[in-house]
Amino acid sequence: MRLKKGHVLLLWVLLCSGGTGAIEPVSIASAVCLAAGFLAGYLPSHLHLNTFNIRNEKKGNTGLKTDLENKLFGQHLASRIILRAVNEFMSNDNPEKPLVLSLHGPPGTGKNFVSKLIAQNLYKEGMKSKNVHFFSPYHHFPRQIQISTYKSYLQKRIKSSVSNCERSMFIFDEMDKMHPGLIDSFRQHLDSYDELDGVSFRKSIFIFLSTAGEERIVQTALDFWKAGRDREEIDLKDIETSLYRSIFNDKSDFFRSTLIYKSLLTVFVPFLPLEYPHVVQCAVAEMKTRASEGEGPPDLDVANQIASDRLYFPKSERVFAVNGCKMIRQAVLLHARSHFMGNVESRLRDLEEAKDKHPTDESRNVQSGEAGQAVPHR
Repeated sequence: MRLKKGHVLLLWVLLCSGGTGAIEPVSIASAVCLAAGFLAGYLPSHLHLNTFNIRNEKKGNTGLKTDLENKLFGQHLASRIILRAVNEFMSNDNPEKPLVLSLHGPPGTGKNFVSKLIAQNLYKEGMKSKNVHFFSPYHHFPRQIQISTYKSYLQKRIKSSVSNCERSMFIFDEMDKMHPGLIDSFRQHLDSYDELDGVSFRKSIFIFLSTAGEERIVQTALDFWKAGRDREEIDLKDIETSLYRSIFNDKSDFFRSTLIYKSLLTVFVPFLPLEYPHVVQCAVAEMKTRASEGEGPPDLDVANQIASDRLYFPKSERVFAVNGCKMIRQAVLLHARSHFMGNVESRLRDLEEAKDKHPTDESRNVQSGEAGQAVPHR
């Protein structure tokens, strides 16, 4: 029996991957998309790319679990919810609908960061993968008069990406600032349709980032603190109902759209306000990153200084960082530069002092020559 060209390519992809049993959880999305890319030109029009799934034999994404535990600080609740949702979705070969995560919380608490962690653990190239798409309302959709153009662009881009890779990911920053008409333009892609125009979106991932509901989240954390309870005791049941009501009654365009009305969101993920120790951890983590790039080792005293310089609330107790870990990288970089310049200036002063105390040979020769010429010979 002769193998068709498409079958040979599929076999080649699987062999190069070491077989399905050897595929790591972090590379499953990339493997599916790679196979889809090679086979796209050879499939009959009535077949779909998700026919060639590569099943994840290992249950649980250990890479994502490790990253959430070691790199995301102060977010026990968000870590648990996200890990469970992503693992269950990625291990399901036939999900009923796309995974739609709605991340809520104050600025600087890790919403953007955790989106990057998810991308890094699902795609070999992380955020640089052609199957990961990031949208910002101010950058990508700045002019309301062009909403019709934006809607068409967004629909085409989502469809094109999912057509090429069923495990595509779409991240929308500042979702509460997004025009409602723009959101509704891709609402159907979040539903449980088998197909839309010949494309199934059930295996795609949508992540929405928003500060909507942050007041309710902060109040819950503050109530626990005032009661002398540990923040790790906060559970989803303590915040879910009030968060949902707060978001539902929010005046933002996002929540006036049909996403909530149609129950298209898989889960709300609350991000708690960060405390002083978490900011210190962020600073130390950034220093470790710089150390791996050739900078000096982390300095806990410097990390504490950076954390102390941040604004906190309530003003008298200084419990929660106003901007969380936002701009921590810049703060660490600024301190490193200031420290470097301070060392340079100190070294220059030392050299000047040494020069004054110990004249160079050249200066001594000049001085002796001048002294010898003071009484010329006749």
